[in-house]
Amino acid sequence: MLSNSTELSIWVLVGFTAILTIFFNLYILLMSLHGYRQNGHWLPCETIISALSLTNILHQIISYIWMTMEELDRNCLLKEQSFSVILVVVFSLKFSIIWITAFLTFFYSTKLVIEPIHCYTKIQEAFLKHVGTVVIAIPVCGFITCMPLITVLSPLNKTIENEFCSSIIPVGLNGTIYVIYYFLISDVIPGLLMLKSSISISVHLAIHLHHMKTSNNGFHTPKLGSEMRVIHMNLGLVVVFLCFLLVDLYVYYMSIAKMENVMMLSILFSSIYTAVSSLLLIYGKKTFWKGLLHLHNLFIDEYPCLECLKVPENKAKEKTTPGH
Repeated sequence: MLSNSTELSIWVLVGFTAILTIFFNLYILLMSLHGYRQNGHWLPCETIISALSLTNILHQIISYIWMTMEELDRNCLLKEQSFSVILVVVFSLKFSIIWITAFLTFFYSTKLVIEPIHCYTKIQEAFLKHVGTVVIAIPVCGFITCMPLITVLSPLNKTIENEFCSSIIPVGLNGTIYVIYYFLISDVIPGLLMLKSSISISVHLAIHLHHMKTSNNGFHTPKLGSEMRVIHMNLGLVVVFLCFLLVDLYVYYMSIAKMENVMMLSILFSSIYTAVSSLLLIYGKKTFWKGLLHLHNLFIDEYPCLECLKVPENKAKEKTTPGH
């Protein structure tokens, strides 16, 4: 079990990461809204990213409210059921974040495929028609899927060993089966979809680079420009998710096998995951990234003592090598 000082430290860390996450995602939403006003319509990728950003913000706010209530109301003066309801909302938002991220990576995997594969073409057409419906359906499905957690998060979990007003320690066989089911449907299945998307992107990237290098006779390094940035973003999202998956697996193992409540750790690493993935989303769009660097440098200019933290906004021009 976590000590009181450890719980307090986690609470402070989650507050810090929540500030970063909310800032990054509000920035994404504002930039997307600015693009909508200029173009007059939402692109499918911007619709998915905006939905993901909004879900990240809600997840951070509600998670921090739950942690604050747990810290301030040690004696559970509020109804224990209210703690459980808030925790169910946290789990449903986490479900939505992971599935929308998987949806985004799968969307880019179909978009970046070079060869005109019939199956991918049909999927792209479906995305263009129903992307808004999907980003609305995912949170609804997430909330419906998490409703049975109310029975798992029962007040019976409040024991001498369990100091929280609500926890993910399963009660009985049905509780254990449901927690395993939730882990599979919210982490493993979207994780497999992300892996499939990253493999597809990597294979087609290798084929494309080989064709470009062949066409250039090997004298020039092939460049993909903005496409390479999107590829880096997608692969980065998958790597960050796999790291988060290992932590989540540990949390569920401790809950089921050891009957220990490490919910604080789960929310901490969820906060870190959303913060890092939000930064990767900004990196994926060049205009977002350049704007963020500009804001960062403007902030540093106000404090000369932080001049060493300034980041160059434009890459240095490559030096041309003289011919042989």
